[in-house]
Amino acid sequence: MAGSEQPPPPGREDGDSPLPVEDAELALAGINLLLNNGFRESDRLFKQHRNHSPLMSFGASFVSFLNAMMTFEEEKMQLACDDLKATEKLCESEEAGVIETIKNKIKKNVDGRKSTLSMIDRLQRQIIVADCQVYLAVLSFVKQELSAYIKGGWILRKAWKIYNKCYTDINTLQEIYQKKTTQESLTSDAANDNHIAAEGVTEDSLNRLKGAVSFGYGLFHLCISMVPPNLLKIINLLGFPGDRLQGLSSLMYASESKDMKAPLATLALLWYHTVVRPFFALDGSDNKAGLKEAKEILAKKESAYPNSSLFMFFKGRIQRLECQINSALTSFHTALELATDQREIQHVCLYEIGWCSMIEMNFKDAFESFERLKNESRWSQCYYAYLTAVCQGATGDVNGAQNVFKEVQKLFKRKNNQIEQFSVKKAERFRKQMPTKELCVLASIEVLYLWKALPNCSLSNLQHMSQACQDVDDSSAVGLRNLLLGAIHKCLGNSEDAVQFFQRAAKDELCRQNNLYIQPYACYELGCLLLDNPETVPRGKTLLLQAKEEFTGYDFENRLHVRIHAALASLREVVPQ
Repeated sequence: MAGSEQPPPPGREDGDSPLPVEDAELALAGINLLLNNGFRESDRLFKQHRNHSPLMSFGASFVSFLNAMMTFEEEKMQLACDDLKATEKLCESEEAGVIETIKNKIKKNVDGRKSTLSMIDRLQRQIIVADCQVYLAVLSFVKQELSAYIKGGWILRKAWKIYNKCYTDINTLQEIYQKKTTQESLTSDAANDNHIAAEGVTEDSLNRLKGAVSFGYGLFHLCISMVPPNLLKIINLLGFPGDRLQGLSSLMYASESKDMKAPLATLALLWYHTVVRPFFALDGSDNKAGLKEAKEILAKKESAYPNSSLFMFFKGRIQRLECQINSALTSFHTALELATDQREIQHVCLYEIGWCSMIEMNFKDAFESFERLKNESRWSQCYYAYLTAVCQGATGDVNGAQNVFKEVQKLFKRKNNQIEQFSVKKAERFRKQMPTKELCVLASIEVLYLWKALPNCSLSNLQHMSQACQDVDDSSAVGLRNLLLGAIHKCLGNSEDAVQFFQRAAKDELCRQNNLYIQPYACYELGCLLLDNPETVPRGKTLLLQAKEEFTGYDFENRLHVRIHAALASLREVVPQ
C-alpha cells in the first residue's frame, strides 16, 4: 500500500552476491506497490536498489519509462532512454545460447571454464535486454519521424529474435524437467539434468522466467496480429504475421506467473479486452466481446489490488461498454480520487468522465472535464481544446466556444499527429464562421462516432442524437449528418435505415471538399452491414476492399485500415478462402 515502509532486499547485505529469486520477489513487490497507487514509493524502492541486480535496474527503468509515456514530456522521455540503455549495458554478458552451452559441456564431457553467470541469470539478462529494446523502440516511435520509425523497426526485430530464442530455450529446459519427473529420461537427458542442476536451475525458476519472456513474446504476437501488413513494414523484417491466440495465451501465462511483469501482463489483457477490441472493432458488430474475460480478470485480482486506481479505471471501462454510464462515472470518479499522486492517471480518468458525460449528452459536465484537461495536461492540449469548445458550444455558449476554437491552432504542436491535425482542421471552420449550437452538437456526435462510443449510448440518447442530426440544415454538413445517422440507426438496430443513410454518405461528392474521411468510412460501415447477410456478403467484401484501396489521405486512415483488416480477417474465418 502507498506510504508503507519497504524492507531491505530479502537475504541480502551490502556486498553480498545477487540472489535472483529474492530479487524477483522484491521486483514483483515494487510493481505491485506501483499498481496500488504507491507510484512514488515504488520509484524510490527501485532507485534505491537499482545497482544490486539487472532485475532491480530494469524495475527502475520501467518506472522511468512508464512516467515518460504518461507525460510525453521531452526531458522524461530522454531520462527513460538513458535509464533503459544503462540497464541494457548492465545486462551485457556472454552471448552463447543456454541450450548450446549445455550441449557443449556435455560434448566435451568436462565442466570447462566456470561461467561467471548462472544459466538463470543469463536467461534473465537476455529477456531484460529484449524488454529494454522494445521500450526504446516505443520511445523512438513516439517521435513520429521517418528515421525514428526505421530505427525503432530494427530495434524491434532484434528484440523479437531474443524473445523467440529465450522462449524456445526455456520451453526446452521445461521439457527436460517434465521427462525427468515422468521417468522417461534417456542417458543424454540425465546428463542434461546433472548440468542443469549444477547451474542451480529449478522448476520454479524456469516457470518464473517463462512468465518473464511470455510478457514480451505475447505482446509482440498480439499487437502484430492486429495490424495490416501495409501499415507495419516491420512485419516483413520480423518475418511472421503474429498469432492472436498465441499472444493471449502467453499473456495469460505471464499474468499468473511470479515474475515482476505478471501485473503488467494483467493490465495488458485488460487494456486489450476493454480498449483495443471495441475501438478497432476486432469482433465486428459484437460490442460486448471481451467483457466476460475482463470481468473474470478483475474478479480474480480484486483482493491483490483493492485500492488500485488503474484497476478501478478498467472497471469503469467495462461498465461504460455495458452502457452502465452512471456506474462507470462512479468508478472513474473513485479512480480519480485514488490516483492522488499520479497526475497522468487522473487525466485518463478525467478523459473518461468527459466521454461518459458526452454519451449522456451532459455537455456541461463534459465541458468541465475537458477544460481541466486543456489547462492541466501537457499532452495534446490542442485536442482537449477542441473537445472543450465543442461541448461549450453544445451547451449554447457559442461565443465562448468560438474563443476556445481560436485557441486550438495556438496549441497545435505535433504536426504528424492525426488527432491534432483533425482538431485543427475542424476548429478552423468554426474559427472563421460563428458556430451554432446544432453544429456543435453534431460535432460532439462525430467524435463519439470516430472513437467508437456510440454503441455505449442508451436507446433514448441515441434517439435524441438522431433528432439532433436531423435538426442540422447546413448544406456543407449533409455528408457528415448522413454518416452519423447511419451509425445511430445501426446502433438502434434499424439496419434498413442505416443502409440508406450510409449509401447517401458514400455518394456525397461534397464530402471530398469538407470531410475526406466520410466516403471511405461510409463504404466500410455499409460493407460491414452487408456482411451480416449471407446473400450480400460478396457485395460487402467489395465495399470493404473499395474503402481500403480507393481512398487515401483522409483523417484517421490508419485507424480505418485496422478495422477493415479485422473485418476481412473475421470473414476469412467464417468463409475459408
